[in-house]
Amino acid sequence: QGTIHPFRKTHRSVIGKLLQEFRLVSSDRRSWRILLFGALNLLCTGCLLMWCSSTNSMALTAYTYLTIFDLFSLITCLISSWVTMKKPSQVYSFGFERLEVLAVFASTVLVQLGALFILKESVERFVEQPEVHTGRLLVGTFVALFFNLLTLLSVRNKPFSYVSDAASSSWLQEHVADLSRSLCGIVPGLSSVLLPRMNPFVLINLAGATSLCVTYMLIEINNYNAVDTASAVAIALMTFGTMYPMSVYSGKVLLQTTPSHIIGQLDKLLREVSTLDGVLEVRNEHFWTVGFGSLAGSAHVRIRRDANEQLVLAHVTNRLLPLVATLTVQIFKDDWTRPLLSGVLSSPAAAPPLPVAPEGYAASFPPVLYGSAGGQEFDPLTSTPSKPSSPPPEFSFDTPGRNVAPLVLPAPGQHAHRPYGGLGLSYGAPPYAGTLGAVPGLGAGFGPPSSHSYRTAFVGSTPPLRFGTSNPAAPQSQYRHYQP
Repeated sequence: QGTIHPFRKTHRSVIGKLLQEFRLVSSDRRSWRILLFGALNLLCTGCLLMWCSSTNSMALTAYTYLTIFDLFSLITCLISSWVTMKKPSQVYSFGFERLEVLAVFASTVLVQLGALFILKESVERFVEQPEVHTGRLLVGTFVALFFNLLTLLSVRNKPFSYVSDAASSSWLQEHVADLSRSLCGIVPGLSSVLLPRMNPFVLINLAGATSLCVTYMLIEINNYNAVDTASAVAIALMTFGTMYPMSVYSGKVLLQTTPSHIIGQLDKLLREVSTLDGVLEVRNEHFWTVGFGSLAGSAHVRIRRDANEQLVLAHVTNRLLPLVATLTVQIFKDDWTRPLLSGVLSSPAAAPPLPVAPEGYAASFPPVLYGSAGGQEFDPLTSTPSKPSSPPPEFSFDTPGRNVAPLVLPAPGQHAHRPYGGLGLSYGAPPYAGTLGAVPGLGAGFGPPSSHSYRTAFVGSTPPLRFGTSNPAAPQSQYRHYQP
């Protein structure tokens, strides 16, 4: 018999895994359009970079960064197409939708870094302004504008479309919206295009092309080369201002924050859930955005002990599921914990059941029960076995400066007392029904104890406390309000 070798699992390299996933994406026909536009974008970007070097124009370089951003957006679109084909796994239980968010965040941040680089180079150019050649400046402007608009309008980019609608408006959009309202008042037909706000990507491309056209005319007419640097600064600022709100929005999604526009709806739904039959409390609720338009959440729901768990779970899920796509609800019943008082029971099986407090009432603990074990009685004060024939113990308290008489414990059923200073005064045990005020809803006998009851000791078994009735033999330590 030969040695049995286990099956060896083949380990693929990173390049092999990427090729496998690329084959998965390329199996979809819609991905071929994205790949085609990506190849055209690479060709256009290479030509623009060569023209930037020949014209020595910083403004055209800043505008070329928008073409590079279009390449990033196409990569994001491919990632979005791949995410729709992948299913959640054990490691990624929520799926791969966060890759879309990460791709949008990385693209916008990289473009903002490019804008900062343009600002830094422009500041250096203001010190020593070189000569700008306008031979291919205008041609490069229109080529870049054509390819950028063609890419934006031909390829449906779901992640960036969602972010541009959900994120706050940039300062460029706000200023253009003010002008658009005035223009739409004269030409109402433009309201469908300009209102409520323009597409930020189309707007930045049009604004950059306009700035380059003005730069070309001023350099050709007045040979004013500093306009090129000023135009580069303007394009960099517009690019940074357009991308910043999208970076903030996608960053908040990555930080698993609750979207601000649905906080009011969530509060309303949670209030409705808390009023359902059997629900006592909704705690530890947390809602966050997994991907663009995909909300996840979890909550703990405390219910009554007599409530149906499955019925309450169904009602809670029906209320929250229309807003929260991925929902986790943990149902647990109300459970009152009672700490054991000092004392020894005769046997665990013989222990009487604890009284159950009704809902909304203060819970009280039953008195200590004393029993016997092995024919020996337990002393109620020391919880130690003692012989029945032994005389009752005496306790003397030798307090300096005071003449205190010993405390003698009488037979069960009687109150322990001690003469005080030989005056014949004793600390009795006045009935609670006469010394305590009644509390509404709990019956008589509930309230603060009398000032004469703090030295009262009881011996023997005491009947359990019942709600709504007075118990003259219950010590003060037996009363405690229930706090959930």
